[in-house]
Amino acid sequence: MPGKRNLLSMSNMLESLNEAVHKTKEAANKEKGALARKLGEMGIEVPLIDVEIQFIGASGLPKMDVVGSADPYFVAKLDNRISFVSHVVRNSLAPVWNEIWRIRNVPSTADLSVDVHDKDEGSATDDFIGKFNIGLSAGAKEVQIQGPVLALRKSRGTFWLKINSKPSTMRQKEQFQYLFDGPVRFTRHFSPTVGLFTSSAITANTGAGNNPEPGGGRSSLHGRRDVRLYSTWKFVIKAVPLFFRDVHQDWNTKYPAAQKIFGAGPTSLAVRSGIQAGHKMLYARLAGNGYGTIDNRTEGGVEEPVSLKAILNAGSGSGPDGVSSAAAEGAERIKPAVYTYIISSADDTLRFSETGAAFFVDFASKHALHSNCAQHVRYSGEFHPRPVGGWANFNDSIADEDVDWELVVDNNSGTYAPDKMMLPTVQECLEYNFGCGLAERNSKGERGFRVVVYDREDERLTESREACREYAVKTRGVSQNDLEPHVDDGEVTLNQTASPTLQQDFNPPN
Repeated sequence: MPGKRNLLSMSNMLESLNEAVHKTKEAANKEKGALARKLGEMGIEVPLIDVEIQFIGASGLPKMDVVGSADPYFVAKLDNRISFVSHVVRNSLAPVWNEIWRIRNVPSTADLSVDVHDKDEGSATDDFIGKFNIGLSAGAKEVQIQGPVLALRKSRGTFWLKINSKPSTMRQKEQFQYLFDGPVRFTRHFSPTVGLFTSSAITANTGAGNNPEPGGGRSSLHGRRDVRLYSTWKFVIKAVPLFFRDVHQDWNTKYPAAQKIFGAGPTSLAVRSGIQAGHKMLYARLAGNGYGTIDNRTEGGVEEPVSLKAILNAGSGSGPDGVSSAAAEGAERIKPAVYTYIISSADDTLRFSETGAAFFVDFASKHALHSNCAQHVRYSGEFHPRPVGGWANFNDSIADEDVDWELVVDNNSGTYAPDKMMLPTVQECLEYNFGCGLAERNSKGERGFRVVVYDREDERLTESREACREYAVKTRGVSQNDLEPHVDDGEVTLNQTASPTLQQDFNPPN
């Protein structure tokens, strides 16, 4: 079998050479950054610019799999200091993204690197299509995507983008370089267990006269549950370092549940591993995710308010195959619900889901699941919407658009026990991102909203939160059980799916 051994040896050699070439390029980029710092030390100022990059699309991408087309997405980075991840375009070799990325206070010498990938769902890694590097000179760009240096087909298609820039004017521009400036982007993710039941549960239900869906995938047993209880949202929000500076909230060493997660022993390691596996599944980058932007900057550069409904119902209409969300989301009304949230220290994203989300079952901490067991976060707690005057003075004959809304934000998190003195900072950050107080209505005629903050021990918080839940149960028909994490009999949990020791038989998704 000498031929096969030679092919394997050549493959290894090519991989090694490709890796060496990429390392050489990375080293060159690092030297460039070091040169810029050296110039600064010598008193030679590198101009800082505010940049807007429009990622238009690509064409001529190669098929990476034998069957089907490609599901491309890209990851863009500026000097490896800040990154942008696009949405996945289904089944296309000529994807159109048309996504905008604004960054303030960028050195004019910075390099933009873009890696293009083919999403390979069901695989541990995605296929690498190619990459390119360019400077930040203004104008429209047509760039060749380069595959691995020694690949049979080096050119992997063409990428189109447009760059605009202007001199930075921020007073503290040197302190806050590579500052994300919008637009706010979101993804809506769905638990991979949505609609999954154990084989025994489906068999029993079939025996009772019901029919599971053909193929044994997602069961019709799930039809009565609100798909929002299987949803989580991730918002890339603006200017987080500007508000929080170097302040982070460490895990709470006095909280027993946090001790079990963040302790040093093997038991804690096992707990963390399970939570991190659940986080990876919950926040997976998939073609079926809901996505979009919330850009409150008009073409004239004027900032305007964002409606609360646009945030809480972001990505509505999307959902996993076989599960409809439109009816469950109350015809797009603002749902009276309490949400668990964190602001991540790792990537400055706002992540949240309903506190009663089914995927929280059997996990030691809701906030740790959102944070991926991070040692610290920017902030964490809960929030809920309410009409001005409170839910007790509201009724469903009033259209959501005819009242003013508030988002009540707190620091109710045992895992991180956030400092209540930082609540005004959270308020300012959210108000900045969503244009609160700029005007009564935006150019679409939608009302903005106010942000109200309460400490977790404030009696006003308890009163407002319970009024929200009471309205949900009495007026919207929400089950009392759905106010807290639970699953129906026979329903597969995220913890079970994520656990490598899972012994229970269940039907995997198609």
